[in-house]
Amino acid sequence: MIGAYVIGGIVMLVSLYVQWRLKSKFEEYSQVGLSNGMSGKEIAETMLRESGIYDVRVVSVEGRLSDHYNPKDKTVNLSPDVFYGRSVAAAAVASHECGHAVQHAKSYAWLQFRSQMVPFLSIASQYMQWVILAGIFLINTTIIPLAIGVALFAATTLFSFITLPVEYDASNRALAWIKNNRIVNEREYVMSADALKWAARTYLVAAIGSLATLLYYVSILMGRRD
Repeated sequence: MIGAYVIGGIVMLVSLYVQWRLKSKFEEYSQVGLSNGMSGKEIAETMLRESGIYDVRVVSVEGRLSDHYNPKDKTVNLSPDVFYGRSVAAAAVASHECGHAVQHAKSYAWLQFRSQMVPFLSIASQYMQWVILAGIFLINTTIIPLAIGVALFAATTLFSFITLPVEYDASNRALAWIKNNRIVNEREYVMSADALKWAARTYLVAAIGSLATLLYYVSILMGRRD
C-alpha cells in the first residue's frame, strides 16, 4: 500500500515538472520570431495544401495550449497564440496538429484505433470512478463492482498508451515537413524539436501515471480475491 502511494507521488511530481517545462519552453520559443515571418495559420494551411488535404479547415479557438485536431468536423483548432503567432512555438504546434490531419487522411492505424475507442470511453469515464469507489466499499461483500471498475480503468490506460504513437508520429511528420520545406532554419528546427519533445513527454507521463493507478486498483482486487 505504501509503495503504491510512493509511486503515485513520484509520478505526480514528474508530471508537474514536465508540464512546467512544457509551459516554460512554449513561453521561451514564443518569443523567438520565425525567420520567414509566417503565422501558425499560414503554416497550417500550407502544410495541409502541400499534403494534398483540401477538406480540413484551420480555425482559432479560445484558451492557451488548447490546440488540437478534430477528426469529426475536420478542423485544425489553434489557440490565438499559435493561430496568429509568428514564432517558433507557433510553427511547431501548428505543424504538429496538421500532422494529425495527415494521419487522418492517410488512415494511420493507431489514430483510427484511438478514434474508435473515444465513444466508449466518453461514456465509461462518466461512471468509472463511481464504480470503482462503490467497488472498494463493497469489496468485503462482492468483487464484481470493483472488477468492472478496474476493467473500465484498464481501457482508459490502454487509450493513454495508444495515444503515444499517435502523438510521436504527428510530431515526426511535422518536424520532417517544416525541415524539408524550409519553414524553419537550422536553429529554429532545433527549438521546434525541443518544444514538441516536451509536449510528447506530457502524454508519456500521463500514460505511466494511468498504469501505476491501474496496478494499484488491481492489487486491491487481487488482494481481496486471495
